[in-house]
Amino acid sequence: MIGVSKLLCGLVTPHDVLRYGRNSQDLPSNMLQFSRDKKPIVVWNSTKACNLGCKHCYISANQAPDPDELTTSEAMAFIDDIAFFGAPTLLFSGGEPLTRHDLFDLGKYAKARGLRTVISTNGTLIDETAAGKIKEAGFSYVGVSLDGLRDINDHFRGLDGAFDSAMEGIKNCLRAGVKVGLRFTINRANYEQIPDIFDIMAETGIPRICFYHLVYSGRGNKIRDHALTLAETRRVSSLIFNKTVESFKSGRRIEVLTVDNHCDGVYLYLRALKENPERAAEIYTLLEYNGGNNSGIAISCVDQHGNVHPDQFWRHYSFGNVKKRPFSQIWPDVSDDLMAKLKDRKSHLKGRCSVCKFLNICNGNFRVRAESVFGDIWAPDPACYLTDAEIGLDEKLAGELERKGQLYRFDWFE
Repeated sequence: MIGVSKLLCGLVTPHDVLRYGRNSQDLPSNMLQFSRDKKPIVVWNSTKACNLGCKHCYISANQAPDPDELTTSEAMAFIDDIAFFGAPTLLFSGGEPLTRHDLFDLGKYAKARGLRTVISTNGTLIDETAAGKIKEAGFSYVGVSLDGLRDINDHFRGLDGAFDSAMEGIKNCLRAGVKVGLRFTINRANYEQIPDIFDIMAETGIPRICFYHLVYSGRGNKIRDHALTLAETRRVSSLIFNKTVESFKSGRRIEVLTVDNHCDGVYLYLRALKENPERAAEIYTLLEYNGGNNSGIAISCVDQHGNVHPDQFWRHYSFGNVKKRPFSQIWPDVSDDLMAKLKDRKSHLKGRCSVCKFLNICNGNFRVRAESVFGDIWAPDPACYLTDAEIGLDEKLAGELERKGQLYRFDWFE
């Protein structure tokens, strides 16, 4: 997760972080990504049930819940354990978490145990009553997925009227005093509408947006043809940066983040290096604190059955199940080979990732995306749009990679 507005608009400096000691228990929530003792944010896919059928759903949600999803009592035991472990945030995801009858009770329970609680939702089920219950339960943030304007969004969501219902859900949250923001998955059908999304935010007073790069997982693995080319992704990242700066210059201090492609951070740094070298040095330090991709480190996923995954997109690999063994024991256990390598991955990376001079601030980007495309967890992330020159890959290094058989081709993006 790259805090574009924090970095590009100077909202956070290294000094701001250091004065808290970089200890997670002392840092405010907006700076937790810069802590030195990172504990995992827990994404809980609380149910597979969903009222929509989104084309890019990484969990391949259905209309009905799966058998053997965590019960209320099992969920409370799970919440007790991650609170004891020191996880800073529990993100209730799905499917659609608002289809769980006990969502508000579980949110209130988690809040009482010191967890910051967040909902990731399609927003269509947030009527005035639900918004009031979200506020009462103490959820600190609601992220509503909106993947374009009305026609595009409804097409991807598989339901006419989904856009209007989501917008009404957002307005209900704002009226109830609940912090709400947008979740926008970038793809070929909607990227030209990004300026329109910024306009919607200005018109409605939405304070936050996360732009997600497409990850090839679940149903998202079936729509790779919707992924942007590397050149298009680069232009879209520039557009997001420009619109963020433009918003700040007009007096709208919105929070803008990009997610699931850590070369965004490097690209932002390279931009700042040309425009403001002093600020660029601060950005570089903050990106070092952030640590790049944190799958298996500071981001985790527990699915509807209680299986623990490296992140929410890595559904095919589980480290264990919280019904049988507490999360607090599963997550730090490096006897699992994948867990050990994810926590210390740099020496295992191959290809251009292994020689990239920005590896310390990217950490190899998304391993599950490399696996999906190349069949190799440690191959380069095919969504990295930085040039060879930018990452320091010269002819000599390219020759060494070729001798190792590690010159991966990205032609399928062309």
